[in-house]
Amino acid sequence: MAGPWGSDRRLTAIGRAGLSAPARQAVIDGQIQPGLRAFDYGCGRGDDVRSLRHMQVDAEGWDPYYFPDGALVPSDAVLLTYVLNVIEDPEERRATLLRAWELARSVLVVSARLTWERNKVRGEGYADGVLTSRQTFQHLFGTGELRDFVQEVTGVRCVSAAPGVVYAFRADMTRIAFLARRVVPDAEWLESDDTTSAIAAVVAFTEHRGRLPRTEEMPEHLAELLGHLRAPDLQRLVRRSAAPEKIAASANRTTLNTLLFLAVELFNGRSPFGSLPLSVQLDIRACFSSYKEACKRADRLLLKLRDDAYVRGAMRASKVGKLTPTALYVHRRAAEQIPTVLRLYEHCAAIAAGRPADWTLVKLCHQGRAVSWLDYPQFDVDPHPKLSASYSVEMKGLDTTHTSYVDSANRPLLHRKHEFLAPDDPDVAKYRRLTESEVRAGLYEQPPLIGTEKGWEAELVRCGRELRGHRLVRRVAGNEASPEYPTLSP
Repeated sequence: MAGPWGSDRRLTAIGRAGLSAPARQAVIDGQIQPGLRAFDYGCGRGDDVRSLRHMQVDAEGWDPYYFPDGALVPSDAVLLTYVLNVIEDPEERRATLLRAWELARSVLVVSARLTWERNKVRGEGYADGVLTSRQTFQHLFGTGELRDFVQEVTGVRCVSAAPGVVYAFRADMTRIAFLARRVVPDAEWLESDDTTSAIAAVVAFTEHRGRLPRTEEMPEHLAELLGHLRAPDLQRLVRRSAAPEKIAASANRTTLNTLLFLAVELFNGRSPFGSLPLSVQLDIRACFSSYKEACKRADRLLLKLRDDAYVRGAMRASKVGKLTPTALYVHRRAAEQIPTVLRLYEHCAAIAAGRPADWTLVKLCHQGRAVSWLDYPQFDVDPHPKLSASYSVEMKGLDTTHTSYVDSANRPLLHRKHEFLAPDDPDVAKYRRLTESEVRAGLYEQPPLIGTEKGWEAELVRCGRELRGHRLVRRVAGNEASPEYPTLSP
């Protein structure tokens, strides 16, 4: 169906074999799941609807061209997937967003193409977008522009769930619960089928959280298994079995996580104590004298994020990650171990601009405020993994850039992999041994040359070496190789 300005919008509806990225993100985040109703407003060919139904989700859809007779069904989650960017008229964009919002009982999932995709859109400038050679229109949103637009039209605070994906929650408590899960994941309870295993599950929770759980926090079946025990008796049994040192360490971690959540909440607008998830309320009562005191400490933490000297000091003090003259690089597996102010740094960028689903390293700049998520998909198997993609956000203006290296003939690659991980990571010893053997072989004598595939291969040839997995071996005639350090483990 052609738009009022002559563009043929139906041509933008592509066929998909699986879920679209925004729908997949909503499933990952638990916004769409069996037992909840989902509605795809502007569903195109209906592929997301079919995929969600295969996942046992009650899903319906409507599209002005492909499914014009579909009923507009108020639903728990409403998808507005790559619809706004194909509408030429700003007022129609607003009206479309508002209609989708009216259908959303819990959350509206809005997605749009972003400005860094401009090189993929061939056409000429037209109004506030691009008119392509196929007579389709694309308005490419800035990351901050999309979030601000959704907030303005819906009148609620929004969260960027991923690049180009924004959640607008009907109830503020639902938004807060989503943020809390991102900062402090819900407890994973051990399987229990009798009183003994149920007590063991409570002990494990206490050692992990640093406090005893309330009955309301427990899974229903576990609470039933312990229903015959009085609260003082259960507490006595748990304290007798739990390790005090684990409880103390976890209480400290819970305190820091709670401060992180409250600081993130202030970044996105803080709410009353009663609006917080029960688990967070209980953490605050266990770790602080009052909600007011917790908020004051969180406010101070957020202020420290603006202090360049403090941020640089936190980076130097970090026990994990690789510090360079401009930034700290940390592997995904070690990201929760960096100082709390640096975790806040990354979380604020993620909430404002969206954290990509696929990333391996996070880069936190200390010259200015910018965060990059770098994807090295072969990090664990390639001794020198190649960069697949980079997504960066500059915090001051929320300007984002995305660079793909998939088709590059000379991709950037990593060295000294162990430096990005926590010291107790099980792979550190293997990666360190490889680095030490490469240093001895003279491969790091010219650092500017080894940062890309071609430069690194040239240095391997110059030094007469090649790699077999995570082992460095000598090159020999006939394209054979012999281990230079045969004691190294593969």
